Amino acid sequence: MTQYLYPQNLKATANLWLWSLKDFCILGITALLSIVILVHTRFVVPAAVTLCYGFLTIRMDDTTVMDFMKYAIRYFISTQQYFEWR
Repeated sequence: MTQYLYPQNLKATANLWLWSLKDFCILGITALLSIVILVHTRFVVPAAVTLCYGFLTIRMDDTTVMDFMKYAIRYFISTQQYFEWR
């Protein structure tokens, strides 16, 4: 008898550790290119950009750090707050 294991939510996006699968692939490719550039030219900027992208795309409870920053900027800076005093 064969037993199959299914995930709880079949419509959820695929995640690998702390990133979505798409972000993890992008991080892997850019990390490889950054290491090659760093070894050949000692240029650190691509590695720094890759690390920043990796931090900003960490996914917890279906929200990334970048999404949280967008929500905070929208709440504190770009959207007018409405207060009514009684």
